[in-house]
Amino acid sequence: MRELKYFVASSIDGFIAEKDGSFGFFPMSGDHIDDIVQSFPETLPAHARTALGVHAENRWIDTVLMGRKTYEVGLPFGATSPYPHLRQYVFSRTMEKSLAPDVELVRTDPLPFVRALKQQPGKAIWLCGGGALASALLPELDELILKLNPILLGAGIPLFAEGLSPTRVTRTSVKTYDSGVTFLHYRINR
Repeated sequence: MRELKYFVASSIDGFIAEKDGSFGFFPMSGDHIDDIVQSFPETLPAHARTALGVHAENRWIDTVLMGRKTYEVGLPFGATSPYPHLRQYVFSRTMEKSLAPDVELVRTDPLPFVRALKQQPGKAIWLCGGGALASALLPELDELILKLNPILLGAGIPLFAEGLSPTRVTRTSVKTYDSGVTFLHYRINR
């Protein structure tokens, strides 16, 4: 069975974006970026892959899930298909139609949809964001990979929306970079 991995940048105080969805405060350069290019090339959007000369095959994921607000961050820049190298799903009850032919709009409950998706053949599934979708999919989440950034936001979009029950996780690895970014890998305990 395929696994669902929530790979996301976070501030030290647990926010993945400002209230308006922007995340420009996260460092976009530094030694941790080299590791993303080497270890997680699939997570780079098309414009970043082009700029960095990344042509790597999909190693560990072949599908990306995004909430509407996460998806809409790229729209002002014309990114209607941010990850054309992956199967792309956007979850929204308010969007009327997909803005790109290779981005599938899902307007139904995300949990049964992802349960069915995990049963299909393929590589792992990447939950790109946001916090409300992560909360809804917690029962199917297998791994949490945090790019913990050396910044305090004080407010914004949380890593998970409110209302979660306490859920134990097991740290499987940690890597700290000179840039101050730390990658934390956790397995969700079931």
